[in-house]
Amino acid sequence: MSDSPVIALAKDFISRKSVTPKDAGCQDVMIERLEKLGFTIETMVFEDTTNLWARRGTEAPLFVFAGHTDVVPSGSVDQWHTPPFEPTIIDGYLHGRGAADMKGSLACMIVAIERFLAQHPNHKGSIALLITSDEEGPFINGTTRVIDTLEARNEKIDMCIVGEPSSTHHVGDVVKNGRRGSITGDLLVKGTQGHVAYPHLADNPVHRAMPALAELAATKWDNGNDYFPPTSFQIANVAAGTGASNVIPGEFEVQFNFRFSTELTDEAIKRKVHSVLDAHGLDYDLKWTLSGQPFLTDHGTLLDAVVAAIETVNHKKPELLTTGGTSDGRFIARTGAQVIELGPVNATIHKVNECVKVADLEKLTDMYQQVLENIL
Repeated sequence: MSDSPVIALAKDFISRKSVTPKDAGCQDVMIERLEKLGFTIETMVFEDTTNLWARRGTEAPLFVFAGHTDVVPSGSVDQWHTPPFEPTIIDGYLHGRGAADMKGSLACMIVAIERFLAQHPNHKGSIALLITSDEEGPFINGTTRVIDTLEARNEKIDMCIVGEPSSTHHVGDVVKNGRRGSITGDLLVKGTQGHVAYPHLADNPVHRAMPALAELAATKWDNGNDYFPPTSFQIANVAAGTGASNVIPGEFEVQFNFRFSTELTDEAIKRKVHSVLDAHGLDYDLKWTLSGQPFLTDHGTLLDAVVAAIETVNHKKPELLTTGGTSDGRFIARTGAQVIELGPVNATIHKVNECVKVADLEKLTDMYQQVLENIL
C-alpha cells in the first residue's frame, strides 16, 4: 500500500540529514509545493542559517505556521532500530530523526494548506509559513532574525501555530498556549587562592558563596497563576579548584537558570539576585543571558479556533498547558501575535528511535486544515 500524501512528505523530510544548522534541501521541497499554490517565496540566509518566509495573500488577518527543518544529532546509530535518516514504518509508527520534532508537523502543515486551498482558493486574509534551520542550536540567526526583518517593514503576524510536539499521550490532548521565560546567570565569585593548611592567608569563594546560593534556592519567587507553575531557580553547573586537594580555589563559577512565569519579570529577578549576593558581601561578576520572555495566549480567535478544531477531530477538548522548555514561539509572541503550539506526541523527541504514530500525523493534518477553515 502506498503512503498517504502527508506520510510520503514526512518521509522525504526525514531522509534529509538536516542536523542544525543544515537544512539539507527540506525548504526547497516546501518551496516547490508552495509556489504551485501561489505563495510568494523569500529565502532569508543569515550567517549559517537558512530561513523561509512564504506568504499567500496581502490582507489581514495574517495566519502563520511556524517550524524548523533542523534536527538534533542522532547519537549512537548502533542504538537505533533502523538508520535514523532512513524513515521506516514499524507497527504503525514512523521512525526517524525528526519524525516528531518536527518534520512530521511540517508535512502536516503543507498538506493541510494544499487541501484547504483546493476548497477555498479565494479565502480571506493571508497564510504564511516561517521556517528556520536553526531552532535546535544557538537560535541566533533563525526565527528571531526573520521576525526582526518582518517588524522592520511593519509586516505583522496576527496568529501563529508553532508545530512543536506539544502532545502528551495522543495528538491534540495538550495545547501549549504559552511558555515560561528563561534567564541564565553566569556567576563568578572571587576569593584568594592559598594553601588549605593556612586558610587564614586565603579566602575561599566556595565557602562564601554557599549561604547566598542556599538563600536563592530557598526563595519563593512567586506562586504562579492559573496557567503557569511558580518560578523555579536551578543551579546547572559549578566549577572551582585546581584539581589539587591542598589548594583553596581563588574563583568559584556558578551557572544557574530561572524559568519564570508572567507573575515575574527578568528585571525583578536580576534585582533580587544582586541584592542577595550583595547582602552576603560577595566579590563577584555576574553575566545575564535572557533566552526569552514568558508569553501567554489565554483567549482570542486563534485559541478558540484551535480548541474547536481539535474537538472536531478528537471529539474532546485539549488541555491548555505552559509546561516544558522554550520554543521559537517566544520570538513571535513578542510582536503581539496570538501564539499557540500544537504538534505530535513528545515522548521520543531527541531520543534514539524517535517516532510518531502514523495515525496521529493524519489527525494533525486534519486539525491544521480545520483551524484554517475556522479562521479564514
